[in-house]
Amino acid sequence: MIFNVIRSIISGQSIDISAVTAQVLAIIFVIVCILPLHELAHGWVANKLGDPTAKLERRLTLNPLASVDPVGTVWLFLFGFGWAKPVPVDPRYFKKPKRDMAIVAAAGPVSNLLAALVGAVLAYVLIIFVPYNGVTAFVLNIFQYYVMVNVTLAAFNLLPVPPLDGSRILGACLSDRALSVYYRYQNIFVMGMFVLMFSGALSGPLFAIENLFSRAVFTVAGLPFRLFGLL
Repeated sequence: MIFNVIRSIISGQSIDISAVTAQVLAIIFVIVCILPLHELAHGWVANKLGDPTAKLERRLTLNPLASVDPVGTVWLFLFGFGWAKPVPVDPRYFKKPKRDMAIVAAAGPVSNLLAALVGAVLAYVLIIFVPYNGVTAFVLNIFQYYVMVNVTLAAFNLLPVPPLDGSRILGACLSDRALSVYYRYQNIFVMGMFVLMFSGALSGPLFAIENLFSRAVFTVAGLPFRLFGLL
């Protein structure tokens, strides 16, 4: 993302202003609309499973001011992944706390994949029905970056490291004792994750997950168009 652009400028490489602008616009849209959707998905599912905490604290909203985290927003601009202000969830309301917590956690990445799917459908509509020109190419770039950011957010949030959603999903598979140990050392896991990320050791696994999600999203998005022989 923008970090790569900065690195290219420092190294003296040329940059594509149109592509950078498309990236920035896609990220702004994700920050304003999709990060709140991600958190709303957590709160809405939690409410359906019996936990009214998010509803009582008025976090069942798409208002970005209620969800945007300044540091997570900066990370999203720089690296293409980030986080929002977490929706409060109280597992004591759940009938099966570990299972239901995992379902609530999974709702966030699922919302990102559904948002990516909508973007992929719109990209296909643009490709099929709109004459190709400079404006079309620019808008298509925005859709492609938008899909990529959502897919990256889904993959990043599924990492099994607290406080990411993947840690809650993993928690459903651990015994109470193992879960207690897991969260006791969560700061070490978080530090380890950042070390692996900045060393590039996580790039391969994350890219593999992102590539899998991206292919699935574009395959599903293209099905109706293929059905009618438009692709």
